[in-house]
Amino acid sequence: MKIALASDHAGYDLKEAVGRFLADRGVAFTDFGSGAGESVDYVDLAESAAASVAAGGHDRAILICGTGMGMSIVANKLPGLRATLCWNAYTAEMSRRHNDSNCLTLGGRVLSVEEGLAIVRIWLETPFEGGRHQRRLDKIRAVEERRCGAEAAKS
Repeated sequence: MKIALASDHAGYDLKEAVGRFLADRGVAFTDFGSGAGESVDYVDLAESAAASVAAGGHDRAILICGTGMGMSIVANKLPGLRATLCWNAYTAEMSRRHNDSNCLTLGGRVLSVEEGLAIVRIWLETPFEGGRHQRRLDKIRAVEERRCGAEAAKS
Protein backbone atom coordinates (compact mmCIF):
# COMPACT_ATOMS: atom_id res chain seq x y z
CA MET A 1 0.00 0.00 0.00
CA LYS A 2 1.27 3.46 -0.96
CA ILE A 3 -0.09 6.49 0.88
CA ALA A 4 -0.17 10.11 -0.28
CA LEU A 5 0.22 12.27 2.84
CA ALA A 6 -0.41 16.02 3.00
CA SER A 7 -1.32 18.79 5.40
CA ASP A 8 -1.60 22.51 5.59
CA HIS A 9 0.12 24.44 8.38
CA ALA A 10 -2.71 23.67 10.83
CA GLY A 11 -2.26 19.94 10.33
CA TYR A 12 1.53 19.89 10.14
CA ASP A 13 2.27 18.44 13.58
CA LEU A 14 -0.24 15.62 13.16
CA LYS A 15 1.03 14.94 9.63
CA GLU A 16 4.56 14.55 10.94
CA ALA A 17 3.34 12.11 13.60
CA VAL A 18 1.38 10.15 10.98
CA GLY A 19 4.49 10.02 8.77
CA ARG A 20 6.53 8.55 11.62
CA PHE A 21 3.70 6.09 12.37
CA LEU A 22 3.63 4.92 8.74
CA ALA A 23 7.42 4.65 8.53
CA ASP A 24 7.58 2.64 11.76
CA ARG A 25 5.14 0.14 10.24
CA GLY A 26 6.88 -0.06 6.87
CA VAL A 27 4.01 1.63 4.99
CA ALA A 28 5.29 3.43 1.89
CA PHE A 29 4.20 7.06 1.66
CA THR A 30 4.96 10.28 -0.13
CA ASP A 31 4.80 13.56 1.78
CA PHE A 32 3.15 16.15 -0.47
CA GLY A 33 3.77 18.93 2.09
CA SER A 34 3.53 21.28 3.82
CA GLY A 35 6.84 22.04 5.41
CA ALA A 36 7.50 23.27 8.93
CA GLY A 37 6.31 26.82 9.48
CA GLU A 38 5.04 27.09 5.91
CA SER A 39 1.65 28.81 5.59
CA VAL A 40 -0.17 27.25 2.65
CA ASP A 41 -3.64 26.86 1.19
CA TYR A 42 -5.03 23.41 1.96
CA VAL A 43 -6.68 23.33 -1.47
CA ASP A 44 -3.38 23.04 -3.33
CA LEU A 45 -1.97 20.22 -1.22
CA ALA A 46 -5.24 18.29 -1.07
CA GLU A 47 -5.59 18.43 -4.83
CA SER A 48 -2.03 17.21 -5.45
CA ALA A 49 -2.26 14.26 -3.07
CA ALA A 50 -5.80 13.28 -4.08
CA ALA A 51 -4.94 13.54 -7.78
CA SER A 52 -2.17 11.02 -7.23
CA VAL A 53 -4.72 8.57 -5.82
CA ALA A 54 -7.14 9.29 -8.69
CA ALA A 55 -4.33 8.62 -11.21
CA GLY A 56 -3.25 5.38 -9.52
CA GLY A 57 0.10 6.66 -8.26
CA HIS A 58 -0.96 6.03 -4.66
CA ASP A 59 -3.52 3.64 -3.21
CA ARG A 60 -4.87 5.97 -0.54
CA ALA A 61 -4.38 9.44 0.89
CA ILE A 62 -4.30 10.90 4.39
CA LEU A 63 -4.99 14.65 4.38
CA ILE A 64 -4.89 16.89 7.44
CA CYS A 65 -5.94 20.50 7.92
CA GLY A 66 -7.35 22.38 10.91
CA THR A 67 -10.72 20.61 10.95
CA GLY A 68 -10.33 18.08 8.12
CA MET A 69 -13.34 19.60 6.39
CA GLY A 70 -11.52 21.64 3.77
CA MET A 71 -9.31 18.74 2.73
CA SER A 72 -12.37 16.49 2.49
CA ILE A 73 -14.24 18.94 0.29
CA VAL A 74 -11.33 19.27 -2.13
CA ALA A 75 -10.54 15.55 -2.33
CA ASN A 76 -14.16 14.67 -3.01
CA LYS A 77 -14.09 16.86 -6.12
CA LEU A 78 -11.86 14.30 -7.85
CA PRO A 79 -13.54 11.33 -9.55
CA GLY A 80 -12.86 8.08 -7.74
CA LEU A 81 -11.99 9.67 -4.41
CA ARG A 82 -14.00 8.70 -1.38
CA ALA A 83 -12.67 11.10 1.23
CA THR A 84 -14.05 10.62 4.71
CA LEU A 85 -13.59 12.98 7.62
CA CYS A 86 -13.13 10.79 10.67
CA TRP A 87 -13.11 11.96 14.28
CA ASN A 88 -13.12 8.69 16.23
CA ALA A 89 -12.53 4.95 15.94
CA TYR A 90 -16.09 4.18 14.89
CA THR A 91 -16.17 6.65 11.99
CA ALA A 92 -12.78 5.37 10.80
CA GLU A 93 -13.92 1.76 10.89
CA MET A 94 -17.22 2.41 9.13
CA SER A 95 -15.58 4.59 6.47
CA ARG A 96 -13.60 1.54 5.40
CA ARG A 97 -16.15 -1.25 6.03
CA HIS A 98 -19.07 0.45 4.29
CA ASN A 99 -17.57 3.15 2.06
CA ASP A 100 -14.19 1.69 1.06
CA SER A 101 -12.70 5.09 1.87
CA ASN A 102 -9.51 5.72 -0.04
CA CYS A 103 -8.87 9.13 1.50
CA LEU A 104 -8.87 9.86 5.22
CA THR A 105 -9.12 13.45 6.37
CA LEU A 106 -8.31 14.56 9.89
CA GLY A 107 -8.48 17.76 11.91
CA GLY A 108 -5.14 18.75 13.36
CA ARG A 109 -6.80 21.34 15.58
CA VAL A 110 -9.54 19.04 16.89
CA LEU A 111 -7.69 15.77 17.47
CA SER A 112 -4.76 14.98 19.71
CA VAL A 113 -1.86 13.13 18.13
CA GLU A 114 -2.91 9.99 20.03
CA GLU A 115 -6.49 10.23 18.75
CA GLY A 116 -5.30 10.88 15.22
CA LEU A 117 -2.92 7.92 15.19
CA ALA A 118 -5.61 5.60 16.58
CA ILE A 119 -7.91 6.65 13.74
CA VAL A 120 -5.15 6.12 11.15
CA ARG A 121 -4.39 2.65 12.50
CA ILE A 122 -8.02 1.55 12.33
CA TRP A 123 -8.50 3.11 8.89
CA LEU A 124 -5.44 1.29 7.53
CA GLU A 125 -6.33 -2.08 9.07
CA THR A 126 -10.08 -2.26 8.40
CA PRO A 127 -11.15 -4.10 5.24
CA PHE A 128 -14.04 -3.21 2.95
CA GLU A 129 -17.03 -5.53 3.46
CA GLY A 130 -18.29 -5.46 -0.12
CA GLY A 131 -21.72 -7.00 -0.64
CA ARG A 132 -24.53 -4.46 -0.46
CA HIS A 133 -21.94 -1.74 0.08
CA GLN A 134 -20.35 -2.45 -3.30
CA ARG A 135 -23.71 -1.81 -4.96
CA ARG A 136 -23.75 1.62 -3.34
CA LEU A 137 -20.20 2.38 -4.46
CA ASP A 138 -21.18 1.40 -7.98
CA LYS A 139 -24.01 3.93 -7.79
CA ILE A 140 -21.58 6.61 -6.61
CA ARG A 141 -19.31 5.80 -9.55
CA ALA A 142 -22.30 6.12 -11.91
CA VAL A 143 -23.10 9.56 -10.47
CA GLU A 144 -19.48 10.63 -11.04
CA GLU A 145 -19.58 9.38 -14.61
CA ARG A 146 -22.85 11.18 -15.36
CA ARG A 147 -21.85 14.43 -13.69
CA CYS A 148 -18.22 14.55 -14.74
CA GLY A 149 -19.18 13.60 -18.28
CA ALA A 150 -21.80 16.36 -18.34
CA GLU A 151 -19.30 18.92 -17.07
CA ALA A 152 -16.68 17.85 -19.63
CA ALA A 153 -19.24 18.21 -22.43
CA LYS A 154 -19.90 21.85 -21.36
CA SER A 155 -16.21 22.80 -21.73
